[in-house]
Amino acid sequence: MSLRRPQLPRLLLNQVSCMRNAQQILRNVNVSIHDGGALVLTGTNGSGKTTFLRMLAGFSRPSAGEILWNGHDITESGVFHQYKLQLNWLSLKDAIKENFTVLDNVQWFEVLEGKQGGSMPAIELMGLGKLAKEKARMLSMGQRKRLQLARLLAIDRPIWLLDEPSVALDDDGVKLLEYIVAEHRKKGGIVIVATHIPIEIEDAMILRLPPRFPRRMTLVDMLDRSDIS
Repeated sequence: MSLRRPQLPRLLLNQVSCMRNAQQILRNVNVSIHDGGALVLTGTNGSGKTTFLRMLAGFSRPSAGEILWNGHDITESGVFHQYKLQLNWLSLKDAIKENFTVLDNVQWFEVLEGKQGGSMPAIELMGLGKLAKEKARMLSMGQRKRLQLARLLAIDRPIWLLDEPSVALDDDGVKLLEYIVAEHRKKGGIVIVATHIPIEIEDAMILRLPPRFPRRMTLVDMLDRSDIS
């Protein structure tokens, strides 16, 4: 009888610490996320949720520890190139092209991904089917968020990093968000959400970021503000 080796987590945070503006946000965090898993980052505004997401996306390095994808450190150049192709990033900056139609805004990203056929179904699922030919500049804030989510669906990458995805959504929009997150996880996808608004995500791990306080002014700060040349 042979014993199976335990499956490696898809993402592993090993003793990870994170800094912002010379202030520590998190210290020695250990989290393992397998396929179909979800992690919710909560905390007040300014607690560092976006900073933490950016670190997971590889835009910045941990101040200590390591982030492993399939057992490999994402900060290694060869690994990062492959890792970033797994990521779907949704931020508060929507990157919507105002003079493109709703459909074009999704198809443009889908074509860049080398895919086709997913744009219109994604738009319809997000309740924007009747607006597909409208210019994006005509959309409300909630509709723009739905457009972002439609783009997320059409690109269809396995790891979703969502920064305040429920902002500007009405109740129906939040339910749609919860639905697509659940469906993505059923397919083995991973979802990591930063939010200060409760979102229903079944069996999600919760990581609460403590509130941050203004850091003390350092000698460098005082010299920068002085008139000494």
